[in-house]
Amino acid sequence: MANVTLRNVRKTYTGGFEAIKGVNVDVADGQFCVLVGPSGCGKSTLLRMVAGLETVTGGEIDIGGRVVNQIEPADRDIAMVFQNYALYPHMSVYNNMAYGLRNRGMAEAEIKTRVAEAARVLELSAMLERKPRQLSGGQRQRVAMGRAIVRQPKVFLFDEPLSNLDAKLRIAMRVEIRKLQRRLNTTSIYVTHDQLEAMTLADVLVVMNGGQVEQVGNPLAIYEKPATTFVASFIGAPPMNLMSTRPDEIKSQLGGSATEADIVGIRPEDFVITDQAPAGGVALPLTVEAIERVGAETFVYGSREQEDQRVAATPGELPPGEIIVRIPGTDAPAIGQKIRVAAVRPKLHLFSADGRTRIEA
Repeated sequence: MANVTLRNVRKTYTGGFEAIKGVNVDVADGQFCVLVGPSGCGKSTLLRMVAGLETVTGGEIDIGGRVVNQIEPADRDIAMVFQNYALYPHMSVYNNMAYGLRNRGMAEAEIKTRVAEAARVLELSAMLERKPRQLSGGQRQRVAMGRAIVRQPKVFLFDEPLSNLDAKLRIAMRVEIRKLQRRLNTTSIYVTHDQLEAMTLADVLVVMNGGQVEQVGNPLAIYEKPATTFVASFIGAPPMNLMSTRPDEIKSQLGGSATEADIVGIRPEDFVITDQAPAGGVALPLTVEAIERVGAETFVYGSREQEDQRVAATPGELPPGEIIVRIPGTDAPAIGQKIRVAAVRPKLHLFSADGRTRIEA
């Protein structure tokens, strides 16, 4: 087992483009770390640097107390699971899992033992003689994971391994990956753009944006106290409602030290539809534009009459002037109806004008 430490890691390509801008992350021995962020944020590049598939142009990558910047991928004692499975189509499941061990000169008896154990853990024992084309997407992904497991590495690296699976299978495989990691207790780094996947898998979550780390911590702690407006709107589905406090409509309701904030964020589930203005909270008039009933809950999309008071362009953000309210059950106001929604003070998230500083009221 091993810890993984990234110290001021940078990646600059020819031409001067800086893809990774001084990343510092500590992954403890046995932890499951998830790198999450929008496409192009640098998370896969960072993972490939840990694997040795991309060169490091600044800083250090330490695996198990050893700086590996100049060490070849095969000598880093890591195993990587790719998005596209990367299985040999002409080989059986058994031979796909055994191939890397044979290349390392391992005795066939030991290879057989390791493959059999991995197949048992992954429920692949009955499929060892099949070819990849005879398997489902989920089974192929399990074979790819089995190929990593048999190496018994210090660190597992996962590069969006579930992206090619349908929604139902992704959920099932997500659970299986987490159970497997806990059973093996191997340090793991996992890349995904899916924030729900990230929240459910991670011991430690690393939210990335533009080649930098926006926030690191426990997933629930990040959800409850996002450090920036980017994190606030990226982590959570639907995204957090973000509004400027400059209009008197909101500023006058905040009071106290909260008036120092220029942006207020409210999660959809923290709004209630009510005629009563809360003490020390925020109340807003809305016109209902759309309704989504999804079973146990309903999403109400409303528009504010003011011009766009929303702040900062963020992937997954809400359209200008739109507010989302999540309510339990299937009862909802009618489209076109004018309603009032409110959120109490403890549910407000306050930020500076640039969105980079969280303000504790």
